[in-house]
Formats: sequence, structure tokens, C-alpha cells
Amino acid sequence: MKKADDDEMRRSYKRSDFAKLERGKFHAEVVRGTAVALLEPAIAKAFPTSRAVNEALAGLLALTEKTSRITHRSTRTRGKATRAG
Repeated sequence: MKKADDDEMRRSYKRSDFAKLERGKFHAEVVRGTAVALLEPAIAKAFPTSRAVNEALAGLLALTEKTSRITHRSTRTRGKATRAG
């Protein structure tokens, strides 16, 4: 890109546009081990806050814990299967 193009672009920016930006805004959360995830627009519309996302995921985890069960294979052989062989 030409330097003239860069200068034109820079003139269109205003310092006031960047006043609310904060460097390292999520640094403390990352250090604590909090995960930051990017949501698709449709998902973000349905869950507009972090709290809404966390509540939905917590409910999903609770549901999976209630409905999942550990199944073990039986150590006993079936009577009919062993007799037929």
C-alpha cells in the first residue's frame, strides 16, 4: 500500500473512537484459567451474557450426569450362547 493511502485512512480515525479500549482486559481471567470462547452470532443472540452461557452449560452438564450411566460387560456367559456353540 502507498503511504498516501495510509495517511488518508489515518485521518478518518478519531482518538475518541478508541477511548474505551482497555489493554489486557481479560488478562486476569486468563491467568485464573477462565476460558474465553467466541460464539457464532446466532448463539450469542440466544445467550447474550456470560451468565446465560454458563447457566445453559451447567444445566447441560447436570442433565448428562443424570442420564449417563456406566455400563459394564457382564463377566458371566449366557447360557444359551455357550450351549449352542
